[in-house]
Amino acid sequence: MRKQRIGRVVSDRMQKTIVVVEDRLVKHPRYRKYVRRRTKYYVHDERQLAKVGDIVRIEETRPLSRLKRWRLVEIVRRAEG
Repeated sequence: MRKQRIGRVVSDRMQKTIVVVEDRLVKHPRYRKYVRRRTKYYVHDERQLAKVGDIVRIEETRPLSRLKRWRLVEIVRRAEG
């Protein structure tokens, strides 16, 4: 089973590549307060379907370039507008 993540598309300016941001809450080890963390993924989008603002599911794959290690599985929800 490959790792899967759900995130929001923040850029679609590259050819066949989108940038997806995953926001998550992490408990601080000392202060025990939840802190927002975000991770940016470069994702392969073969058919160039995803647009900025879409919520997408991505899956880990073999390295496709220097930064791309994820591919688009599905568009969970389209951006409004």
